Amino acid sequence: MRKTDGERERRPVPSAILFDRDGTLVADVPYNTDPDLVVPMPGALQTLRRLRALGIACGVVTNQAGVGLGLIAEHELRAVNARIEEILGPFDTWQVCPHAPEDRCECRKPKPGLVLAACRDLGIRPEDAVVIGDIGKDMEAARRAGSRGIMVPTPITLRPEILDAPTVAGDLSSAVMLALGAELAHSTRLDPGAPPLGSAA
Repeated sequence: MRKTDGERERRPVPSAILFDRDGTLVADVPYNTDPDLVVPMPGALQTLRRLRALGIACGVVTNQAGVGLGLIAEHELRAVNARIEEILGPFDTWQVCPHAPEDRCECRKPKPGLVLAACRDLGIRPEDAVVIGDIGKDMEAARRAGSRGIMVPTPITLRPEILDAPTVAGDLSSAVMLALGAELAHSTRLDPGAPPLGSAA
């Protein structure tokens, strides 16, 4: 049964949380080549700070077909990703699929390649990772890899994708609270100067 962000269940604490990039960590700017257009999603910085305080690895798994389509140069992609780290802090692993859909690669979501590569890079089992994203491809990649998926829908998310998602959260903070469990999410080991996950900043 699909879980909503109002439901809780005890699960092992994940070793890592892997985030989709566009629409999840930062606002979705199609084929973005301009670092100045990087805008973090609400609560993203606070959420990542809390995860890092807990010692939970944070990674990015992102399709960037614009590279394969010739719409984004590799140096432009690197510049945008560097800007994301300037704003949100360093990530423990970046896994990027630069291929166009017609390339039939093994890394492009919904295939599990990015998730599996992130887990190898971090030295963890896929079942010890949680994938947070905004569309069905993110959830399918998590499922195929053997990881847990949590969807944070945006206006572009299709309703059938929301209905099919294993777990749905209203925002990024709530998604991480679901991944960690409410007790850990409110732990005093987190940044004492920040409000609990799921509360208004």
